[in-house]
Amino acid sequence: MSHALAPLPRRAAALGPVLPLAAVLALPALPAGHGAGPADVGSALVVGYCVILLLREGRRPLSPAAVLVLGLPVVGIALAALGASSPTTGLAGLARYLQIFVLVPAAVLLLLRDRRDFGVLAWTFVGLALFEGAVGVHQYVTRTGASYQGADIRAVGTFGAQDVMGMASVVSLGLVCATGLALGRAPVWRRAAATGCALVLLAPLAVSFSRGAWIATALTCGVQLALAGLRRALKAAAALAAAGVVLVGGFGVGTAQLQERIGSIAQVADAPDQSVVDRYALWSSATGMWRDHPLTGVGLKNFPEYRDGHATLALSSGSDTEGAGAEYHRQALLSPHNMYLLVLSEQGLIGLLALGGSWLALLVCGVRRLLRVRRGGPGPDCGLVACGLLVWVLTDFLYGDIGGPSTVVTAMALGLAAWWALAGGERRDVVAPDGVPGRVEEAVAR
Repeated sequence: MSHALAPLPRRAAALGPVLPLAAVLALPALPAGHGAGPADVGSALVVGYCVILLLREGRRPLSPAAVLVLGLPVVGIALAALGASSPTTGLAGLARYLQIFVLVPAAVLLLLRDRRDFGVLAWTFVGLALFEGAVGVHQYVTRTGASYQGADIRAVGTFGAQDVMGMASVVSLGLVCATGLALGRAPVWRRAAATGCALVLLAPLAVSFSRGAWIATALTCGVQLALAGLRRALKAAAALAAAGVVLVGGFGVGTAQLQERIGSIAQVADAPDQSVVDRYALWSSATGMWRDHPLTGVGLKNFPEYRDGHATLALSSGSDTEGAGAEYHRQALLSPHNMYLLVLSEQGLIGLLALGGSWLALLVCGVRRLLRVRRGGPGPDCGLVACGLLVWVLTDFLYGDIGGPSTVVTAMALGLAAWWALAGGERRDVVAPDGVPGRVEEAVAR
């Protein structure tokens, strides 16, 4: 028995660097108050752990290409921080942007060592999505969710009524991970489990009533199917069609509210509801700020201060939130609900080009690597997951921006995309003399 148990400590130690990352993904499910939540604290600790690990090993942390791609957003962020309304506001905005778009993705890139670590983190995404989705479906069935059209039926998971997009984002990212894992070359039982998880997650995504998450998820899964090949795309499409029939016909997911919400996607130009009107007004306000400050924007976290000076009369004072254990609250509209316009208004053209250039480089490098390994190389499931996560985030940024506990999950998704694009092809598994799988450090880190 001692011989059988001997490898267990070594296997547990082998997962050491990825376990803190998995723990960070579990923290958004914990209740968060005002200010930094558990997920933000956990991500800061992981960044610190990564720095200590690098200092102890005494190796060069990142390749020049990785430094360029991940460090490019710092230019626009730093310039915009100088234009903030106060030094405190500038430092807070600088820390937040660096956390989400630079430090956490860099930590994921450095701590992930091979495809096995990547798989652990991808399945953690799926696990978090299943947990939040189960809470959300329970809220919908028992009418204990956030208020939607006078009924407390909107699934928000543990994120509460003031972060109605949190559960939708987490469930969508988990569904994208499950889809990528199902389309890979893993053993049949693992692909079957991933397929089952993806189908199960369709229900909580539907009752989140998030049009932006629906659009981003549908587009991303379509891209993943196209990248995986025609045969697998047809099989997956058949499975999704069957799941839709079961959800709508068997479980009654196609309620009147859901059907109306789906129909409203095509009515945003003809007869938009107030939420769409507010969004258009906020977008107009953001572009007005950019026209007045084209290069460096109005400064980090200054959108609320300049909003009314550029907004139209159609903009309401805020949105109503209640339910899911919270009292009625009038929530102010403090961002344009579009990440690209938020960056453009607060950081100007310099900031948008820097941040957008970083994302575009990750996407191009990731897709090129995926197309290369799809022809016979290892790890297409990792590539499908990574590219899918990046496509989802970039699409969802058309309808939302950073904010709330789920933002750390977005940063982790960008980290997986960065690993695949910048380091995924440089690492490979080896077998040590004792028979325990080992790893070869990436060539760029030597």
